Amino acid sequence: MSVEILVLYYSRYGNVAGMARQVAHGIELVADARARIRTVAPVSDGLDRPADPVPASGPPYATHADLRECAGLALGSPTRFGNMAAPLKYFLDGTGDLWASGALIGKPAAVFTSTASLHGGQESTLLSMMLPLLHHGMLIVGLPYSEPDLVATTAGGTPYGPSHTAGQNGDLPLTEQERRLCIAQGRRLAETCIALNRS
Repeated sequence: MSVEILVLYYSRYGNVAGMARQVAHGIELVADARARIRTVAPVSDGLDRPADPVPASGPPYATHADLRECAGLALGSPTRFGNMAAPLKYFLDGTGDLWASGALIGKPAAVFTSTASLHGGQESTLLSMMLPLLHHGMLIVGLPYSEPDLVATTAGGTPYGPSHTAGQNGDLPLTEQERRLCIAQGRRLAETCIALNRS
């Protein structure tokens, strides 16, 4: 039985988008697993003004149907003062209908983030992203310390999920360890989704 896993992210400078591609690659390394990549629209100072229905480039904007239809979720955001970015929070705040129907209960979920500095709020951002997922009844899938890169990394990488240190100008590429941790997270999420679907 094949599963489709939603990789949903917001990225302003491309670092989280790069992580999302690696997470999706990890998902698709697992037999019978596919990644569906989506993003969210930026928010304006008016917040309620509709965004363009189609982004100028990159993946489509996510809909509630994407969440409803997928077997699992990988959620990515840059940090904003130790929290997820407003566009992702705005999208999640609008998912009350999915909460009311229990559409996400029992689905596995993972989180990932990018920050400018090593101590720029990676872990608090990952934890903040978990909170609405727990309210939806999702099952959080982290990174175990059996991943050797988790112990050896001198850049990003946490047991709460993959992370990336992008530098003050946001121009540092993913290290090999950060890239492998993203792939490992995608693979673990896909394996969990398949195991749950078989049971």
